[in-house]
Amino acid sequence: MAARVYTKTGDKGTTSLIGGTKVLKSHERIEAYGTIDELNAYIGLCRDLIEIDSIKQTLKEVQDRLFTIGSSLACDPQKDSKMKIPDLKESDVFFLENEMDKLDEELPPLQYFILPGGHATVSNVHVARCVCRRSERLIVKLLLPDEEHENLIIKYINRLSDYLFVLSRYVGLKLNVEEQQWHPRI
Repeated sequence: MAARVYTKTGDKGTTSLIGGTKVLKSHERIEAYGTIDELNAYIGLCRDLIEIDSIKQTLKEVQDRLFTIGSSLACDPQKDSKMKIPDLKESDVFFLENEMDKLDEELPPLQYFILPGGHATVSNVHVARCVCRRSERLIVKLLLPDEEHENLIIKYINRLSDYLFVLSRYVGLKLNVEEQQWHPRI
């Protein structure tokens, strides 16, 4: 018989971090890596909607890095994990920057604020960007308050949000969708 998906161990509202520490499912660490999981699902949706092979491959790489980040966030920072957790690397940040630069070469200069919309694919990329920003805020909450941090996860998530913004514009361009300019009421 195959192993069952349900274990019933979380039925009382708790779960375990990697390392064995039990915490409430409302714990800020669970919220942070749960939002990374949500972001990964939205990236998967965008990957399904976008019909450009090179973008699909980039988004698959992003999904892999998000699993790395989720694994790292799922660890108890006070305990040494016996589990081998993959590393995020500075080259992962450079990868996103290079991909943005490639897309930006084809885009007109940005001269106004853009409202999400115009096409379901563009809108879904914007939703992914917003979930990415939320995950960034939640990850920052895990750090010491009122301090700046050199944290590669935060750097990657910040860059990923930028990438998703550029991607939304690029996808709109490829779909011949006019950008939805924001015109403030005066």
